[in-house]
Amino acid sequence: MSDKSLVGIVLVSHSAEVATSVAELAKGLAGGAAAVPVAAAGGTEGGGLGTSAELISAAAASVDRGAGVALITDLGSAVLTVKALIAEGDELPDGSRLVDAPFVEGAVAAVVTAATGAGLDAVESAATEAYGYRKV
Repeated sequence: MSDKSLVGIVLVSHSAEVATSVAELAKGLAGGAAAVPVAAAGGTEGGGLGTSAELISAAAASVDRGAGVALITDLGSAVLTVKALIAEGDELPDGSRLVDAPFVEGAVAAVVTAATGAGLDAVESAATEAYGYRKV
């Protein structure tokens, strides 16, 4: 399957290391998901803890294949920054969507689902359903 039809996924964390590690974990656990465009947008431009609208916008542009972009965030200001970018209307690719999902489990579910060629609605649904994953 061509990656031109795949939903892009951006993982937004306050930490560059966390965002990158979760991206690697999600792609690794998804097996054949190497073609899924996934980008980490963590921390600030200077490498500190925080969020950066510029890093998020660049990450979203890098994974946009025209099928939509799912943005999954960790906490507080990451959510607020993505909401502000979406509200501005021209900072993110068309079809960008903030997905309300747990960061790690939601990222894995999103990547696995995107790898099947599913659309943005299905990717969002799978990531959101990760809230229900029970561990005990």
